[in-house]
Amino acid sequence: MERSNMYRERILDHCRNPRLFGQLSPLTFTHTGENASCGDELTFDVRLAEDGETITEVAFRGDGCAISLASASMLAERLPGKTVEEVLELDREGAVEKLGVEISPMRIDCAILAENVIQDGVNEHKTRDSAEETSREA
Repeated sequence: MERSNMYRERILDHCRNPRLFGQLSPLTFTHTGENASCGDELTFDVRLAEDGETITEVAFRGDGCAISLASASMLAERLPGKTVEEVLELDREGAVEKLGVEISPMRIDCAILAENVIQDGVNEHKTRDSAEETSREA
């Protein structure tokens, strides 16, 4: 019980005092996503290193419930230093596990929203980057 309260306090702390909340400028890419079932919305700004693969800085902003904002804050803290491929390997269970409390089935989408947004952003960036490279070669 005590451990569960500790995690609840951690979630509330991240919600009330989100880490890396704001905007980046300059940035490599930005992406916004929402949880259609409840209206939570998050935007992640990402700056990549010159190698185009390693995240050097990240910021997020948005509106949502305590679970989605805490999850975004916790994820934002972990992203610097990760490669885009490592971001794509993040999984749903890991996002929920990081929260440290049992999440009801109706709140799972809130818990994984941040992960979905950053992964969709990486995929869009990679697609756009590939298209630009192909047009330069043509």
